[in-house]
Amino acid sequence: MAIQSYKELLVWQKSMDLADMIYKLTANWPREETYGLTNQIRRAAVSIPSNIAEGYGRMSPGEYKHHLAFARGSLVETETQIELSCRFGYSTQEQIAPIVALQNEIGKMLWSMLTKL
Repeated sequence: MAIQSYKELLVWQKSMDLADMIYKLTANWPREETYGLTNQIRRAAVSIPSNIAEGYGRMSPGEYKHHLAFARGSLVETETQIELSCRFGYSTQEQIAPIVALQNEIGKMLWSMLTKL
């Protein structure tokens, strides 16, 4: 059975979960980071499922691949920012462990999709 909507894509669903996890994690970061790292990581996290959906909606393999590449770029951006949050003392390794695991899973899924298109 063919996929009828981007919402059926497991990578989109997991990316939505990642964005949710990042929003919850950053809710406890310092207030002075509201317009700094907090805003930046939230925007990058939201960009992942957004680009997957937009690429799917363009109905062109080339456009889809292009947007999946954007999603992957946003994913590695969130990976870097999560690591920075630990360096800055905003998050602990225990807090980020499930996020890092999900980032790795999404990264593999995006890479697989990109190589098949």
